Amino acid sequence: MSTTTAPAAPTTPAPGRVRRAVGAFALLTAVAAAALVGPSVVTPRLAEPAHAAVHSSCTMTRCADARTARSGWAAKGFPTSRGWYPWSGGLYNFAGGQFHNYEGQLPGGVTYHEYDVYPRAYGASRDAYRIVVDRSTGVTWFSPNHYTDFYRL
Repeated sequence: MSTTTAPAAPTTPAPGRVRRAVGAFALLTAVAAAALVGPSVVTPRLAEPAHAAVHSSCTMTRCADARTARSGWAAKGFPTSRGWYPWSGGLYNFAGGQFHNYEGQLPGGVTYHEYDVYPRAYGASRDAYRIVVDRSTGVTWFSPNHYTDFYRL
């Protein structure tokens, strides 16, 4: 006669083992998340626009270059269309079209147009140097760092 034994009843792990397993899983998840996400970085609130420093005059070295560029653009009638324009020495310079002053750094109620300061080969990458011109009054602002700061020329 053969004896068959009944299957063993499932056993429930001890409560201490469950807590340790859950704790280990939580710790492992936290470490993995920290490795994937990296250190926490504080970012400025998007509702608060960045404010540029606006200076009433320009005395830095590059202001002379900005004034020269302004003269070149004035000779071309300060074009309002975005695009490449022929410049002296076989180079080109880029007019960026309307500058909207969304952040309100410059005086309001004005239509501004932006122009690159330094000419380059046609289609070459643009740098950060711009002049922004109120075509109705001729008031010109120079930004050496792509609209972070403005200097009146």
